[in-house]
Amino acid sequence: MENKSLLNTQTELNMQTLRILNRCSQSVHKKELSVIKDSGLTASQFEVLEVLRDLGDLRISDIIEKILATGGNMTVVIDNLAKDGLVQQSVDPQDKRVKLIRISDKGKALMDDLIPRYLDNINTIFDKLPEAEKKTLREILTKLSGL
Repeated sequence: MENKSLLNTQTELNMQTLRILNRCSQSVHKKELSVIKDSGLTASQFEVLEVLRDLGDLRISDIIEKILATGGNMTVVIDNLAKDGLVQQSVDPQDKRVKLIRISDKGKALMDDLIPRYLDNINTIFDKLPEAEKKTLREILTKLSGL
């Protein structure tokens, strides 16, 4: 009987922890996205521009791999960025069937303006925690995620 009671207590604690973790994740993500949305971008568009800004011209398949996205809507995301003049598409000289995606000057200018505000926002989110707690939290989350 005591084992069953302990199991229920542990299960309840696990469920409460999961709920708090989910709420926290949603809250942090919402705050993180606020600066991105204010710029007129979606989270996926931001990630594409960020990876192109950092790594240069990429194939769509490479972008998908780098930002850990699914391929289902990536073509739409890139097409919308191209319509807005934030990226340019060209034929890959090594494989004419494949498009290379390049961030445009307009896209670079947007990201040069957005990245500092984005980083300030991230710092504001995590300023609530002292450095030691951030390190502990990172260790705990890494352990939970199996990384």
